[in-house]
Amino acid sequence: MKELKINLFALLAITAPLLTSCQDDDEGQTTEKEYPYNLAEKEEAFGKANDVFSADEWYPGGQLGTTRNRSYSAFSPAVEVLNDGEAHFTHGEDFFEHMYTLNTEPRKGLGPAWVRSSCFHCHPGYGHGKRQDRYRANDIGNGYLLVIYHPATNGYITEVTGMPQTQAMSPFKAPIDESLIDIQWKKVTEMESGLALQFPDGEEYELIYPEVVIPQTAFNTNPKPEDYEVRLESTIGIYGTGLLDAITDDDMREQYRKEAKHAELNPAMWDKEADDFAASAYYKANYNDLGTFHGDHGPVKKFTYAMTRGSLQDGPGANAIWNITNVTRSDRHFLYTTTAWAKAQSEDEEVISYIQEHGADENSLLHPFYADGKKENISERVNDILSISSIAKKETFDKYLFKGMPYNGKEEMGDEDYYDFMVWHRGLAVPAARNLNDKDVMRGKELFAQIGCTNCHRPSWKTGDDKMWVDACIKAYADSKGLAKDGNYSKLLPQYPNQTIWPYTDMVQHKLYMKNDIRTGWCRTTPLWGRGLSQVLTGAEDRLHDCRARNEIEAIMWHGYSKDSHAYRPTEKFYNLPKADRDAIVKFLRAI
Repeated sequence: MKELKINLFALLAITAPLLTSCQDDDEGQTTEKEYPYNLAEKEEAFGKANDVFSADEWYPGGQLGTTRNRSYSAFSPAVEVLNDGEAHFTHGEDFFEHMYTLNTEPRKGLGPAWVRSSCFHCHPGYGHGKRQDRYRANDIGNGYLLVIYHPATNGYITEVTGMPQTQAMSPFKAPIDESLIDIQWKKVTEMESGLALQFPDGEEYELIYPEVVIPQTAFNTNPKPEDYEVRLESTIGIYGTGLLDAITDDDMREQYRKEAKHAELNPAMWDKEADDFAASAYYKANYNDLGTFHGDHGPVKKFTYAMTRGSLQDGPGANAIWNITNVTRSDRHFLYTTTAWAKAQSEDEEVISYIQEHGADENSLLHPFYADGKKENISERVNDILSISSIAKKETFDKYLFKGMPYNGKEEMGDEDYYDFMVWHRGLAVPAARNLNDKDVMRGKELFAQIGCTNCHRPSWKTGDDKMWVDACIKAYADSKGLAKDGNYSKLLPQYPNQTIWPYTDMVQHKLYMKNDIRTGWCRTTPLWGRGLSQVLTGAEDRLHDCRARNEIEAIMWHGYSKDSHAYRPTEKFYNLPKADRDAIVKFLRAI
């Protein structure tokens, strides 16, 4: 069995460069030359236990979810057990790595407004987004989503979509004019906690944070928003998310129950009095059956900083391939738009005149908006179509967009393409750990636990049976091919049953009370696995939710900005460590 695994990893090391070679220079994508994926170095100690690490810890994603190819993009061994799994994975990868277009298959369907034209824009090298000095949707590495909310309620503004769009199909004007977005990076001059900006041994560190302003004039909506603030949230690495999906709700409940004895947890997730999950902790959506996955409720929310999604099949990736590009598919016959944007576009004389001049041709993407060619009717049709922002307007979607010209009833993303995309997404492996036999790395692990970091960055979990929820698109594809006559659709996707994994997260939200903090202040503990490869794989090692930390030291010290921080005590202990011990912890973080 051991020999089989070694050969499997060798195969992955050989094939992974081929999988990434499909990136195109002419589309502005990153090339293989810039990001050499085959970075494996032979470690004689690999897979062997020592005084600090078990043999299993070389495999952060378990035997089924780890690759020794030092890449965020390699497929996991779990992909190989699927029928034609590697072919589905490679085809699904294509949808991540390449740009979407308005009307060229297979990545057809951009618009009428969108956040990015590809997944790769936000996930450079498949990893965490990079810190930005300006907001431009087309800048590779800009993984920022604009978080625009009312500070009095923490609720998102409703004039633009929850993930605000700054791009639109001509002649429509983007919901937000990104050229007016201003990002300023400010330097912390003193910590609220009283910790100095230099360690007791004299070594200095610096903390910076973003201030973001979007003037009201930047919004192409009617009405325009009022009384709002803006924050940035960066993407995180997408590898290993299938493994997190395999952690059971019962195991998460026990973790919450354990921590609730010592800290206040987000009441939207945990009912302290009932000593159980709050009703709002369970995920549901009105366009699918996920809300009844466990009989009377859906799965526990576990994805995104804000804990907004409960299943990878309707979570990050599955959701993003639809709303970031605004592509249509069989399970979502509605647009990612708002009525305020629709109204503003329907009242814009330039928009209406352009459609009147160019929309008569039945092959034009503007034809659905053309109506009978009269300006007043074009205006009404623009408002009708751009307002199709929920499943409740499915009939309007079918009537004006889907069944008519130029779409003719064909989904922009077909069920098989979506299935392949999800094989890829669930199939991404976690990079193997490195240098676990290094004395400093071993010392770093011990210190990480001794000062209390593992209270939140829980080292390991054991996954459950991984009988995941499967969405309507994949079921429709499977039924069309007769692939799941036994009703077991989950077997069609990479599964990770009963794996001991080492993500270093408790899957719980905490508050750090940072300056210009994340919306609501609650932020899920981010997994640490594979982050040590960020510099070489993405060209940056920015950390935390808005990339304010440029390295591990800054990330750790932001945990101690306020004495109210849930992580203040461990940070205070880190602050008082000798430099050699601080460096050992950093070296440990780069090894796992």
